[in-house]
Amino acid sequence: MNTLHYPHWPQGLPYQLIAPATSVYQNLHISALRYPDKPALIFYDSVLTYRQLHAEVVALAGYLQHACGVKRGDRVLLNMQNCMQFVISYYAILRADAMVVPVNPMLMSDELTHYVRDSGAKTAIVAQEVLPRFAELLNQSDLQHIIVSTYSDYLLNDTSLNVPEFVKAPVDVPALDGMTSWKKALATTMTPGEHVAGPDDLACMPYTSGTTGHPKGCVHTHSTVMFNIAASPVWTGVGVPNQVTLAVLPFFHVTGMQSVMNVTLYCGGTLVILPRWDRDAAGQLITRYGVTNWTLVPSMMIDFLSNPRLEEYDISRLARVSGGGAAMPAAIAQKLKELTGQVYMEGYGLSETMAPSHVNPPHRMKQQCLGIPLFNVDARVVDPGTGKEVAQGEQGEIWIHGPQVFKGYWNDPQKTAEAFAELDGKQFFRSGDLGYIDDEGFFFFTDRLKRMINASGFKVWPAEVESMMYQHPDILDCCVIASRDPYRGETVKAVIVKKINSTVNAEDIIFWANQKMAAYKVPKMIDFVEALPKSGTGKVMWRALQEQEFSKK
Repeated sequence: MNTLHYPHWPQGLPYQLIAPATSVYQNLHISALRYPDKPALIFYDSVLTYRQLHAEVVALAGYLQHACGVKRGDRVLLNMQNCMQFVISYYAILRADAMVVPVNPMLMSDELTHYVRDSGAKTAIVAQEVLPRFAELLNQSDLQHIIVSTYSDYLLNDTSLNVPEFVKAPVDVPALDGMTSWKKALATTMTPGEHVAGPDDLACMPYTSGTTGHPKGCVHTHSTVMFNIAASPVWTGVGVPNQVTLAVLPFFHVTGMQSVMNVTLYCGGTLVILPRWDRDAAGQLITRYGVTNWTLVPSMMIDFLSNPRLEEYDISRLARVSGGGAAMPAAIAQKLKELTGQVYMEGYGLSETMAPSHVNPPHRMKQQCLGIPLFNVDARVVDPGTGKEVAQGEQGEIWIHGPQVFKGYWNDPQKTAEAFAELDGKQFFRSGDLGYIDDEGFFFFTDRLKRMINASGFKVWPAEVESMMYQHPDILDCCVIASRDPYRGETVKAVIVKKINSTVNAEDIIFWANQKMAAYKVPKMIDFVEALPKSGTGKVMWRALQEQEFSKK
């Protein structure tokens, strides 16, 4: 085990941490017992206390069990933007002894079909805005029940904040068999059975794509989810009941789910929720509620600090600003430090590790650095060809062994076997990311072993986009690569060979793609070429195209 980083370990903390051997739902139950009248959720100035939050979780869990037939280990899809209903649904699914399948609300119908069929979910809880993409799947797959939430149901108080139109939209749920509105579901006040899920039961299954094929479900139990929930506040030292967290990273993504939603509720803190990024609303909320914790991606901070109204906001009470997904530009990190005294805490994790496996120690934070392995984590840098560790300072693949590592890919034993390798008698998850360890034991990212585009923290897998693009009737051949973007970090570019006599243009293809896939996956740039470079075996030489693109000034 690599211990080069131990001299820089947070003072007074053990190398190994014992996490609670209980279900994730019980974290909320305990906080509700401890702080019943404390604000748990704030949504555009509307408040739910811990007592109210827990009561609604229990009511929805009862409906899931009795009306939808949800049983222990069943998968339940959860598809909505950040809102009170997401939090209630997440914990209600766990209270019902089922597994949460979080889904990106930007996904389109063709993409959602795979999630429903692959997971075998019979029940989905979805936002009204995404319902049209789900309705056709009802009773056309395993899906038999849809609970439809309307964001405006939780606009309980007047607010001076700018509330987006999609949040203000009134209830509009069609009267169809198998479909019910959120309010009707909760109004049934059905009592759930005894909560029996424990550490080894299924808890959450975020999906991740890869170099080939469809997205794969990452199977997590309550114990793999629980570990980082318990570890994060100990590591940062700011996990206290009076913490106020701005929740703008999406809850469906493991960072927003774990480092923001689950950690805050575990500590008994308050979540101030924004469904979409809005720099002025963020500034107003930070000021109004004395936000202390903020986890974000660099593109948000770049936009926030460039706001000409920045001086109107009081950000002095921020005690921890953190994130990951991409390196924070040094100039932006310096400006943040000048304004707040806070050093941006960077970390590293994946869907397979349920958020961080590496974090910078609070007293010794390096910029553009993944940090050091978290409690109980053994991380190595390994030659991906030989499976042997490389020397300190040399590049290799990052391998991870730890209690937060997933159990495997859902119904895919082959991909699961390929994702793990043995070293020194331990099973390590092969991250697919290349990096190195410096002379103090800190990990740095250098490249990707797998193809992947990082657009504002969203992972875009070119093979998945290409498979969708080939459905276009005018595309003969296609290769998707990354292009540098000053705001998003990277953006999606498609290099396309048109079919003979086709007159399709870039705007036509981008418009078509927007109907087929989530907006962050849609190519923002199109290059038409006569032919794609191919190897002697006929494989598209994507790396040559990628290197050519990155060489441009």
